[in-house]
Amino acid sequence: MSSIGPHANADVRTVPDALRLRSEKQPDETAFVYLLDGEVPHETLTYRELDEIAALRAAAFAAVGLAGRSAVLMYPTGLEFVRSVVGCMYGRVAGAPVQVPRRLDEVERMRRIADDAGTSIVLTTAEVARDLQESYGDEPALAGLTLLATDTLAYGADVPEPPRPSPEDIALLQYTSGSTGRPKGVVVTHANFLANAAETDEAFPCEPDGTVVSWLPLFHDMGMLFGVVMPLWAGIPAYLMAPEAFIRRPARWLEALARFGGTHAAAPSFAYELCVRAAADGKTGAVGDLSRWRTAANGAEPVRWAAIRSFIDAFAPYGFNPRAMSPGYGLAENTLKTTASRADQEPTALWVCGQALGEGVVRPVGEGTDGSVPLVSNGSTAGRTRVRIVDPVTRHALPEGLVGEIWIDGPCTAAGYLGRDEETEETFRARLASAGALGRPHLRTGDLGFLYDDELYVAGRLKDVIVRKGRNHYPQDFELTAERAVPGLHPNSVSAFSCDDGRAERLVLVVEVDGRLLNSPGAGAVRAQVFEAIRSGHRITPDDIVVVRRGGLPKTSSGKVQRRECKRCYENGELRIVASGVVAVTREE
Repeated sequence: MSSIGPHANADVRTVPDALRLRSEKQPDETAFVYLLDGEVPHETLTYRELDEIAALRAAAFAAVGLAGRSAVLMYPTGLEFVRSVVGCMYGRVAGAPVQVPRRLDEVERMRRIADDAGTSIVLTTAEVARDLQESYGDEPALAGLTLLATDTLAYGADVPEPPRPSPEDIALLQYTSGSTGRPKGVVVTHANFLANAAETDEAFPCEPDGTVVSWLPLFHDMGMLFGVVMPLWAGIPAYLMAPEAFIRRPARWLEALARFGGTHAAAPSFAYELCVRAAADGKTGAVGDLSRWRTAANGAEPVRWAAIRSFIDAFAPYGFNPRAMSPGYGLAENTLKTTASRADQEPTALWVCGQALGEGVVRPVGEGTDGSVPLVSNGSTAGRTRVRIVDPVTRHALPEGLVGEIWIDGPCTAAGYLGRDEETEETFRARLASAGALGRPHLRTGDLGFLYDDELYVAGRLKDVIVRKGRNHYPQDFELTAERAVPGLHPNSVSAFSCDDGRAERLVLVVEVDGRLLNSPGAGAVRAQVFEAIRSGHRITPDDIVVVRRGGLPKTSSGKVQRRECKRCYENGELRIVASGVVAVTREE
């Protein structure tokens, strides 16, 4: 395979430019492969084939009046999504990817996204359209929407040249929320995508022999960047599998990495934990050789040091190089990547005093010291994206060693939220107090963190911080303690949050358990284990510990706990509770 390096080519200014370059220089090389059931190559696209079909799709979209407008993209994982999302980019259609709905509330969320994007057109497959109409055709959420099946489109003999987008045109509308109220669409431009792909390539170099293997949902920012944009930009093939294939059997991902020579892959921390659990259960015996895996990007949620070490220990016998594990920090508002540890460095953790951290001060201590907390480095801040730590109230920049809100700016920062001028101004146009109104605008991430030796550490979400007796506590610390307290509890099975009852802030933990744990030791014992672990480990008395069955904890499609949605369900009585009870408040030690 030849290495072109579009970053060195001045003509590559948009995602279509990158694909056209690949189609000219390496037309018959494999661009994308879909793995049926996460195992068997089922469908393949070369660069030439994708270039041709994207041009056809662009012409078809223009024929129905979509050029310069928006459309919802509703596809299962597969190459039909790739054809359409790239076709939208060719045709200057602002695509808004969503998951294929399986429940009525997901259909209603899709409709809210369509309304917010200002469109009645939903691009999908004939099968998905048929299933949706059969299941929900009478629901108001589908009224007035046109489901356009792109896999049955007919094309004319003369296909006009699709309009060329500019770098500042919308490449994608990435929706980040909307499980209950109005969703927010992040406006990602072509310039944002290429800048983020270039920055990702600098941290995780894509050599000519590179291969991506991804199970991430393509409608998510991480799945879109790692599974579609970066492979096109770098000119390396991407093997894609459905998230369900990974969740059902995590070893499939590792087997595919070994079988197809995968060098680059990304996943949230919980996915690596699932792989470790599979190894402990003896379900990874046929994984194969992982020595070619050069980048295992780890992000999209708090990265746990114990999970990193466990994964390295479990898969070193398969050839996994510890330097491949690359924790990072990013968010959709910055296209994706903000910082990441480089692929040639082993991951590191900083052990700090938990009490001092709650007071906003970083005090390093020895590993394993009583009351210490390990925080994983998310890499150096020396990149295209500039990172500052800012007092969220005074808006003054903070020095190293103090916790504040993470503010960033750079070429990856998106244009704002679609149709939300006030929120765009507040979130994307923040300025330091010392700089005044003419200062450089920053993106307020809403995340808390600090800098230490010029590396970024994330401490939690600004709005999720739990305040007790004047001290800040981070919910992920409570969640980790609870998970460790119950043997056999699955990763990502606890949500911790606070509720204000008008008199005081109450600490609530919702614990999701499977049938095996419900049978033995039982819901009561699980509650007791979590209660004692929180009280002894954090010197905090939980006010309520709720047990729900497996599947009862609100999560994203990629398996990440939706803490705020869980809190909403708890307050509105919508959780299907197996056992709960307000614990009498006692004196905290």
